[in-house]
Amino acid sequence: MRTLLELLRIIIIFVLFGCLGWAVIGNIYTISGVTETYSWLGALAIIVLLFVLYRNKLQFSGWYKGKDRKKLPRNVSITLSSISIILIIAPFILGSL
Repeated sequence: MRTLLELLRIIIIFVLFGCLGWAVIGNIYTISGVTETYSWLGALAIIVLLFVLYRNKLQFSGWYKGKDRKKLPRNVSITLSSISIILIIAPFILGSL
């Protein structure tokens, strides 16, 4: 039962924070019509950032108390966060080419 509750919590977190993040970034991408075609890269960046946030912070405050809960290694967290930042900036670069 705890696993199902945690799965529901993950879905709610990703939908809620994903929509909030997209509301912020999506409005920035609509400034230019060219960047709007590559806005899916920003959506992918939000999902990756939410994954890093969940694995490093949010999984420890949920219902699931399994033994396999551990943080992402530091270099993996930095790499994924850097990729997300690049993905957020990428539509502006691709739109200017």
